[in-house]
Amino acid sequence: MGSSPGAFPTLESLHFPSAQTSISQTLSSLRRSALSVSNRLQSIETDAEFVREVADHYDLPLVANERCGSWYIDPTVKAGSAYFKSTDGHTGQWDFSFRRLNLQLLPLANQYGGCVIVDSTRRGKLMPDALSKTVPIWCAVLNRALFPERKEYHAVRLPPNYLGESEESQIASRIDGFVHSLQSLKLDLEHLRQQVGKPMQVAWANRSYFHPSNPTSDQGSHLLVLCSASKRVLGAEMSEGGYIQGAGDDSEAWAHGLTPPVFWANRDILKQTAEEDLPSVIADLVAEYQRQNTDHQATVIAPTRNLYISQTDARVDVGAQYDLVIDCNADAAAVESNSRRLNLGCASAKLGSRDLRKSLGKVRDFVAAQLGGDASRSLLVTCETGKDLSAGALLAIVCLFYTEDGTFDLSQTKRSMSKQFIRQRLAWIVSSKHDVNPSRSTLQSVNAFLMEPPDY
Repeated sequence: MGSSPGAFPTLESLHFPSAQTSISQTLSSLRRSALSVSNRLQSIETDAEFVREVADHYDLPLVANERCGSWYIDPTVKAGSAYFKSTDGHTGQWDFSFRRLNLQLLPLANQYGGCVIVDSTRRGKLMPDALSKTVPIWCAVLNRALFPERKEYHAVRLPPNYLGESEESQIASRIDGFVHSLQSLKLDLEHLRQQVGKPMQVAWANRSYFHPSNPTSDQGSHLLVLCSASKRVLGAEMSEGGYIQGAGDDSEAWAHGLTPPVFWANRDILKQTAEEDLPSVIADLVAEYQRQNTDHQATVIAPTRNLYISQTDARVDVGAQYDLVIDCNADAAAVESNSRRLNLGCASAKLGSRDLRKSLGKVRDFVAAQLGGDASRSLLVTCETGKDLSAGALLAIVCLFYTEDGTFDLSQTKRSMSKQFIRQRLAWIVSSKHDVNPSRSTLQSVNAFLMEPPDY
């Protein structure tokens, strides 16, 4: 029966599922709007102003903790890059990474008396774990390893009133083990000591506090200021008038291919572009930047004098610069008639790591045949990123064929391998090219290949 004209409507009669869906869709749309590319770029500019204030306050150069940190630093004033991962500071997983030694910071700190390391984190946190724990752990390990007599700098300095006593104690208990592992890499610690000159201390700069407030009075150490660029946001993005905490984070998901150098060179154009037009404008700007940016060089892997690594790039003049080339991702069937080139045909990411495992026998045979006849020939190893598969292939090469001083020796292939030996050779690559980051899958593939009994 229908309701009489004077009856009150029931709750059921007002329950519209389609209306609820509409509300949900509206909220999602509002959130997407708050997280627009335009809002992200404006938030990055706002945070970059704070970063410049920190650099001016301490009178120290800016170093980006990649990848996020580069968004907040104008390339014209960027002094360098660091590669500290927050995962190495996660609770219960504290680590000193041997894939990310960050030794490039030592001479820079010595030259300027320190630096400001810039990073950010997404909504809700004051600072990323990379700044609150990973860098302090790294600093304490290097101070103990390089300056064993300077015990006043051996403690792990952690941010004030930030971690619990239990976590601080557990972190402190692991430092000596990390020092022992670093020493086992057989790096030239005396050379590293000379590079840095003094122990390193850490301080923090964020929107809530500078701590300690006057650390520059210590003349016996260099100062690493750990700067979290973004303002801490506890509520939803919609409550911040368009401001996004950690706007530069996870840029692959929102930037449409835009990179920090392209952003900083074209800020005015991007500001004037409507949101719906940004993807196409960004694509044009990135393409133009790539056409103009012709400076592309490979990195030599010390202490060898003939092994090089780079990202695969048509601008590398292979014929003129390098005698031999191994391309991890290029089509394996494309150069059958070229004895100076080996294409492995590996896929990308984890699939590529598995493909590499199956291809390392070809790498061994190619290097033995080509460098065995003339060890002075140069060899360039490339992959799509210049950081993962190429590093894995080179790791196998330096383990199989190179002596402690970086000399090619064909007889080395018959020696037995251990994980510790492989880790020592990995340090050659990480120390030479600071942004290499072979995945765990890649390293497992290389270890599996190298630790098999030789088949010849």
